[in-house]
Amino acid sequence: MIRKDIRALAAYHVPDSTGMLKLDAMENPFTLPDDLREKWASILSQVEINRYPDADMVNLRGLIAEQEGLQADQVLLGNGSDEIIQMLLMACDAGVCVTPTPTFVMYEMISRWLKRSVAPVPLNDDFSLDADKFLEVCSRENAAIAFLACPNNPTGNLWSEETIRHIAKDFKGLVVIDEAYAPFSARTHTSLIAPNVLVLRTFSKLGWAGLRLGYLLGDATVIADLNKVRMPYNINSLTQASAQFFLQHSEVFENQAQIICEQRTRLQQALSKHPNIEVFPSQANFILIRVHDADAVFEGLKQRNILIKNMHGQGGLLSHCVRITVGSKDENDALLAALEEILI
Repeated sequence: MIRKDIRALAAYHVPDSTGMLKLDAMENPFTLPDDLREKWASILSQVEINRYPDADMVNLRGLIAEQEGLQADQVLLGNGSDEIIQMLLMACDAGVCVTPTPTFVMYEMISRWLKRSVAPVPLNDDFSLDADKFLEVCSRENAAIAFLACPNNPTGNLWSEETIRHIAKDFKGLVVIDEAYAPFSARTHTSLIAPNVLVLRTFSKLGWAGLRLGYLLGDATVIADLNKVRMPYNINSLTQASAQFFLQHSEVFENQAQIICEQRTRLQQALSKHPNIEVFPSQANFILIRVHDADAVFEGLKQRNILIKNMHGQGGLLSHCVRITVGSKDENDALLAALEEILI
């Protein structure tokens, strides 16, 4: 039979987006250029799918390591960052998982699946993180692992470098700095990598969401131990071939990320002009806003075939907040026009 605590959980819900302008999941809005798509298709046509994938993924890990200025044995690959979060929570010492709140929901969900207690540390009203309060909870709970999303999801802000350094230096457990939105952020944290400090990344936000490829950067000894709980052949052959190809054309995706950052600034400025919208700073590819009635805004946009993420149900600091993925110029124009109609 299924565990009682599992039966009591709510599954992660992915809404149907058929026919919708999809601004709810922080995806890159740009499709592949035609010439790149043709070359990619040629690469995929040569993959021997009758054989198991490369279990060690040496070539792919080497390309990622080169990009990050590290060694291949400092890279662990996962089926999206979610699988790596699961590996981390399976492998680290018994003890509480500490996270800020609100933050990425999968830290808590996967912890619950694995019967690991979670201690949330509320953010300040401006979504900043109090490092001393965070460390106090870590100490009180005898925590084993802590997750810091930098930038944070769903708030979009990037906590100060001093805050992150303070926690990384003074917490004695495993610190995981989740940089899912690194392509859009002003700062990364690979310089903080240590035996107890790891940096988590994903290619999903860069434009490869359909490939489901995440990676972890860290001390080679720690990465070797984490590999012991990695499922064999966890990255399929098509994803490996695709990633190796796309990494050789990284400038395409870097240029797209720059356009998204420019659109983020434009969208923030336009939203800030509206008297009924509070706009929060973002270093990600999405923007969190607060309105008078989040449910009405969400439903109003949905009726106009625009899908965003309604955060109001989480309550607390997210009351009457919605999260909007930064889209293309045309998508952002459609969003702004719809909001004007809804928020008259």
